[in-house]
Amino acid sequence: MNCGKMVFSQIMDFLPSYEFKKCVDHYKGQYKVKMFSCLNQYYCMAFAQLAYRESLRDIEACLNAVPNRLFHMGIRGTVCKSKLADANANRDWRIYADFAQKLIHEARALYCDGKFAVELENTVYALDASIIDLCLSVFPWAKFRKRKAAVKMHTLLDLCGNIPTFIWIAHGKIHDVKVLDQLLPEPGAFYIMDRGYLDFGRLYNLTASLSFFVIRSKKNFKFRRLYSNTVDKYTGLRADQSIVLTGVNTRKKYPEKLRRVKFHDEEKGKTIIILTNNFTIDALDVANLYKQRWQIELFFKWIKQHLRIKNSTAPQKMQSKLRFG
Repeated sequence: MNCGKMVFSQIMDFLPSYEFKKCVDHYKGQYKVKMFSCLNQYYCMAFAQLAYRESLRDIEACLNAVPNRLFHMGIRGTVCKSKLADANANRDWRIYADFAQKLIHEARALYCDGKFAVELENTVYALDASIIDLCLSVFPWAKFRKRKAAVKMHTLLDLCGNIPTFIWIAHGKIHDVKVLDQLLPEPGAFYIMDRGYLDFGRLYNLTASLSFFVIRSKKNFKFRRLYSNTVDKYTGLRADQSIVLTGVNTRKKYPEKLRRVKFHDEEKGKTIIILTNNFTIDALDVANLYKQRWQIELFFKWIKQHLRIKNSTAPQKMQSKLRFG
């Protein structure tokens, strides 16, 4: 319903302005700033994403096309390319990173009662990373290949609502498994990961923190079966075993027993082996939990479709607030 405000202003009204001001004050974002405030910068960059603007010049031309409407959008003063470029280059990026965490906290509270494919009282996270291609001439600090720039976005996704709770922007050459060193494990939570995160030393840290993991296994690791549980093969299950590692290094890194679940997916015609440190939930639930990891792939697809940062013709100063973690 039309309430007399512009659509952009109505969207921005959902943002907690008090929390934004706290983030700005914490990092002294307004220090020696007289005209173009952090809030103006945030509104301009938010408008650029929502309106698919491709450069600073494009943002300036679009916003100044009807200058008497800027006040009604919440933007105070004029918008010029040089001010916006200087703000993007010099303002502390942690202001917006902390504010994003505030918004994530509010969003998780709204979706906490959402339905999930597996009935569990525990929080379930999916952990994965995706390469975001960048233009090398615009982002020279993110050199990835000889003629290519990229960063890697490591994401921890809360599968109840599909909301990211942790994002670490790192260099594209950093291995995925190193994000486990940046996480603060949540006791009782499930972490679903692909086999790229199979590092038994780091997985044992999750076990020591009273967290659970569900991870796809590699074929070449050595183990010894302790005993097997009965499974219903009509459900796709092929094995439910308790094992211990027997490799020279792996048994030192993970000295406790693991659970090995073998599952055949008839839809894809593949058989996968899953490792977990949880011995209480049903084996079929372990397989279903791993299948829910696909939600994070859909999240990355959505991000790449809507995040406007790759443009080979953008000016040098239109650098995003991406930084190495």
